[in-house]
Amino acid sequence: MIGILGGTFDPVHNGHCRIGLELYQQLGLDELRFVPCRQPPHRSMPQADDEQRLAMLQLAIAGQPEFVVDERELRRDGPSYMVDTLASIRAEEQDTPLCLVLGGDAFISLTSWHRWRQLIDLAHLVVAHRPGVALMFEGELLELYQRCRIDDVADLNAKSAGNILLHPVTALDISSTLIREQVANGGSARYLLPDDVWVYMQQQRLYI
Repeated sequence: MIGILGGTFDPVHNGHCRIGLELYQQLGLDELRFVPCRQPPHRSMPQADDEQRLAMLQLAIAGQPEFVVDERELRRDGPSYMVDTLASIRAEEQDTPLCLVLGGDAFISLTSWHRWRQLIDLAHLVVAHRPGVALMFEGELLELYQRCRIDDVADLNAKSAGNILLHPVTALDISSTLIREQVANGGSARYLLPDDVWVYMQQQRLYI
């Protein structure tokens, strides 16, 4: 079973790494792929360039062999639509269960995603949420959730795609936006992200 965690990773931080580790362990994943986005459809372009964000990801996951960086969105022209990424991975992995990891906010906005209805046909959706924080959704998204919801992690292995699992994760209130703002204001990002990433950011003078 393969987990897929997408994002701009501008920069990658300890929140990304911790969520990845918890889901890798608790879902029984064989591999977790970090998929850096080249051209995000719903936000402005990243401040760090593709190669810098790739380098930071590689530094962040060094020493965790079950974590890999999947570069396909960085190498693909046009908007980085997750549905295209999942279709590409599905073609390679055949019937292997795929788990697309989403934060609660991303899941709530899912109906704004490109060809969003096809996502559930290509992968399970694993919604990483903070305990005690209620997720409120309605309309077509609620219908999808009610139709595809599972509560047992073991059910993810029963088929290659098609389920939605809400899974609690440790709440780390860290964001890439916060890190960029702190660095731009002359602050330190140490302890918010892996030390090697912080050293690289300083060497590259990122976000200053």
